[in-house]
Amino acid sequence: MSSPPSQTSDVASNPPSALDGALSEDPLIAELEEVYETDYELGQDNIQWKGLDLHNPVFVISASLILLFVAWALVFPAVASESLGSIRGAILNGFDWLFLTAGNLFVLFAVALIFSPVGKIRLGGDEAKPDFSNMSWFAMLFAAGMGIGLVFWSVAEPVGYFTGSSATPLDVGALSVEARSAALGTTMYHWGVHPWAIYGIVALALAFFSYNKGLPLTLRSSFYPLLGDRVWGWPGHLIDIMAVLATIFGLATSLGFGAQQATSGLVLLFDFPPGLRTQILIIAGVTLVALASVLRGIDGGVKVLSNINMLMALALLVFVMVAASSLAVVQNIGATAAGYLSYVLPLSNPIGRDDDAFYHGWTIFFWAWWISWSPFVGMFIARVSYGRTIREFLSVMLLVPVLVTMIWMGTFGGIGIDQATAGIGELAGGIQDSSLAMFQMLSHLPMASITSFLAIVLVLVFFITSSDSGSLVIDSITSGGKTNAPKMQRVFWVITQGSIAAVLLGLGGSTALGALQAGAISTALPFTVVLLLMCVSLAMGLSHERKLLAAIEQYEEGEEAAEWTERSGGVQASQASQAPHK
Repeated sequence: MSSPPSQTSDVASNPPSALDGALSEDPLIAELEEVYETDYELGQDNIQWKGLDLHNPVFVISASLILLFVAWALVFPAVASESLGSIRGAILNGFDWLFLTAGNLFVLFAVALIFSPVGKIRLGGDEAKPDFSNMSWFAMLFAAGMGIGLVFWSVAEPVGYFTGSSATPLDVGALSVEARSAALGTTMYHWGVHPWAIYGIVALALAFFSYNKGLPLTLRSSFYPLLGDRVWGWPGHLIDIMAVLATIFGLATSLGFGAQQATSGLVLLFDFPPGLRTQILIIAGVTLVALASVLRGIDGGVKVLSNINMLMALALLVFVMVAASSLAVVQNIGATAAGYLSYVLPLSNPIGRDDDAFYHGWTIFFWAWWISWSPFVGMFIARVSYGRTIREFLSVMLLVPVLVTMIWMGTFGGIGIDQATAGIGELAGGIQDSSLAMFQMLSHLPMASITSFLAIVLVLVFFITSSDSGSLVIDSITSGGKTNAPKMQRVFWVITQGSIAAVLLGLGGSTALGALQAGAISTALPFTVVLLLMCVSLAMGLSHERKLLAAIEQYEEGEEAAEWTERSGGVQASQASQAPHK
């Protein structure tokens, strides 16, 4: 069995044989095994230069395109800003249906896999054991999958919908009883089953083809059933290049949000100077810490920070629950769950929508953001999910993070709406600055300075884990699927992420949110088609695996029956020879 990529060794280019001796001589088993036999050697297209190990042409083209974008944006900022805005508008108006439909299909596909016979397949084979405890595993996937966004939007989004300052879902009247349910339910819709289904499918495809079929841990391997050995050529190159671009802009969007919120908190607490300069300084400072973390690897960096993240997030959540009315918090969580169930189907409908301001400005942006994050989150989760069954893996992905998110959003969003309803503080006037909403809510609870400072630290640590784990993933893609590539390559990607985030914030000026959204949406559109094809390829791969396992099981049963017959025949012969002659 090959070592899981979460450890130091790389995945072999051919699957380790689970069949030894006579077992592999069975004609049906041998025929099924041949399907995934390939002459491709891990790293065979790589360039070794000054101690680096870079895939040619994935690294070369990806890095060149990203650096060209940065240079273009810095030299022609007005043109770049206008172009991004135009592209964003064209995609929202022309392809909104594609994003929403794709999100629905990912959910249905994930649920189907859980209840299908392939659910019992174990990632890595029947004898594979998980590398991490359940708690560490959950902490890492949750920190990578949501992170900064939960802190940034947990108050701003539901209060914005409720007050109408951020457009209302399905044109529900603002400040009404229905608006409260719609606001909480819609927020949960954006952070619930749909994004985790997207992450889960990508992670499953990467883990399955790497651990069970022995292919390199890179996006192109997931298309082997569709493309065969052509995945090692230009079709595969293009898939990996699109994955890198989607990932880098999706991460930069999150890092930009984190810098905005951390700046707002520091301005409120410590009178830091507001504006772009402070945001860029925060990005630079956090990038330096992320560099140290990424050099320590998963166990010494991401795992430790993810566990710290979860403890800080839990501490903040528990304090807010206790500081506010506990009964109100429980009611708000219940209202969030009820609103989610009530609105999930209407909000999933892409046909005949009249709420364009909300639909385009929020749902389509979030779906594009999740899709652009999916290569990063999917590959990272794949690297830490060795040894899990498909049923266990997808069930946890669709249930546990969603339950925690429901508690988080119901608590923070519900308190924010309570304050807005009661006319308490700035939230009563709606959301003027999304990055301030969390701090405005905390300011009307006890120990506001302490909790606000904890929120800032939480954002910064989420910032670091996102940058850290994202760099590990991009480095794996651009080194041809290697997971132990030279550390200097990770340093390059950490710095690149911070640079893109700073550039997008600079392009946005007073409308930085629009620039951040444009970056994520522009790269997510082509990758949506890639992910839909990945579902087809994954279904083909899992069907093949099930046939192989059935053939092995049938062969082993036949062998056992033959052995039993041989043994019983020998016993009968022995008994016959020892019987008295008449």
